[in-house]
Amino acid sequence: MASSVIHLCIAKEVNKKIKKDESKILIGSIAPDISKMIGESKFISHFQEEESDVPNIEWFLKKYKHYLNDDFVLGYYIHLYTDYLWFKYFMTEIINENKNVIKKLDGTLVKCNEEMFSKYIYNDYTNLNVQLIDEYDLNLKVFYNELPEMNKIIEEIPMDRLNVILDKAGVIIANSKETKALTIDITDIKKFVETSTTLILANLDEVL
Repeated sequence: MASSVIHLCIAKEVNKKIKKDESKILIGSIAPDISKMIGESKFISHFQEEESDVPNIEWFLKKYKHYLNDDFVLGYYIHLYTDYLWFKYFMTEIINENKNVIKKLDGTLVKCNEEMFSKYIYNDYTNLNVQLIDEYDLNLKVFYNELPEMNKIIEEIPMDRLNVILDKAGVIIANSKETKALTIDITDIKKFVETSTTLILANLDEVL
């Protein structure tokens, strides 16, 4: 799945057009990832079928389409759609169909298991955070201000524990370092953010 910072970048870019409550949109855009931080299955929070990384957008819309006027729910939907695009299109450029070879930026192919793959990707997430925060002028006050009051609509996550995802994401960002990435280039991420923003806005025109 895309990193918290990538989710925040896309949510912010989308919100430039739709002009909703930015804090609620941004919190919603990282909220689904709370599942892995509290020991619960991401299949529920991400509306995934078993053994699939790709969120089932239709499942979400069937249950929550009529709540997309709520800014937090809309941010949650932006997260799911971003992950859908990430796994469907972006990750196919990095890892092959058998998920045992990863292509590094220098073109070399490296055999890896799932643990090694995760290490490569999450290290690159951390390495790219600083550049992305600067590039998209992310206001990180959302991690330090008091949690805004939100409607408890989403049943797939514990809405009363949202501080967990904010605290964890804040720590990850604070510990970010600007070093050379191994598999993901900042230019490709910027292209992904731009493309995802365009596709999500087009999708919202259809479903709202």
